[in-house]
Order: sequence, then C-alpha cells, then structure tokens
Amino acid sequence: MKNLLRSEQAMQLALAIIALYYQPIHFAWWLWPFLFLSPDISMVGYLINAKVGAMSYNIAHHKAVAGILIAIGFMFHFPIPLFVGLLLWAHSSFDRIMGYGLKYQDSFDHTHLGLSGKRAKMQIPQKG
Repeated sequence: MKNLLRSEQAMQLALAIIALYYQPIHFAWWLWPFLFLSPDISMVGYLINAKVGAMSYNIAHHKAVAGILIAIGFMFHFPIPLFVGLLLWAHSSFDRIMGYGLKYQDSFDHTHLGLSGKRAKMQIPQKG
C-alpha cells in the first residue's frame, strides 16, 4: 500500500511541475530549489512549541490550501495564487513521497502517514 500511495503522490508531483512550467509566472530555473523548499519555512513555528509548529506546518502543506489557491488563481486569472498553489501542491506531494505527512501536535515525527525520522527507525516492525 505504501508504494501505491507514493506512486499516487509522484504523479501529483509530476502534474504540478508540468503545470508550473505552463503557468503565467516565469522565473529562472536556478530559483527552483529555493522556491520548491520555501514551504518548509513554516517549520519555524516549532521554535515556539509543537502545537504552533504543527499548525503552521499543516497550513503550508495542506493540499486543500493549495487547491483553493490554484482555483482562485485559475478562475480569476490571478497568476500569483496559481503559482503559489501549484508550488505548495508540488512540495506537499514530494514530502508525502518522502514519508512526511501532516503533523500531529505532540511531535514533529508524528504524522498522518505514521512516524517519520528517527522515531520511525526505532519502531519495531509488526508481524502479520
């Protein structure tokens, strides 16, 4: 199941990147890594506490937020929300492929996809 979900996210990532190529805002491709990773700035909320960190991270990585921005940009011909929405969608899909999901408020490693990071490696696999 994990590979099926990752392949679904890979297709969404590919479609978002293709859409980013055809959207009206054009930028130098050397900016791509900086722009692509920019939603991770939302992790700064973890400097306050896990609750604020999870909330800020989840807002910046929620596909409904990205979808709303894409819809607004597309329907009203606003290129900036369209660009930001596509960028958030692509970044969120990439994070899901890497095993990073939306965060629970107890810790950064506790996601809707299960545990990630060091806690996932320490977890004992279940038989059956």
